[in-house]
Amino acid sequence: MFENLYAMAGSGGEGGGGNLLFGMLPFILIFAILYLLILRPQAKKQKERQKMLDAIEKGDKVVTVGGVHGKIMGFKDENKTIILKVDDNVKLDVDRTAISNVIK
Repeated sequence: MFENLYAMAGSGGEGGGGNLLFGMLPFILIFAILYLLILRPQAKKQKERQKMLDAIEKGDKVVTVGGVHGKIMGFKDENKTIILKVDDNVKLDVDRTAISNVIK
């Protein structure tokens, strides 16, 4: 492998640039496939989740990450914490990021 690098360096740069490009092509293709199949869809999901969390209002029925179903009664701590009514006499303080789904 090092012999090829020395040969390209010693040739005065004639035709060495094309070989380097073809040598890097598999890595470029792997990165492009990784971006298209993994990174881009994950960013899209995250944007949709953030939009859902921003649209939560008082009175919405939600499900938390832990599976607790309840109704939003209010907000605390600059809208970072949600007061969730689970039953008649039971209210929980839940972090906004713990909401997994809004039930329509």
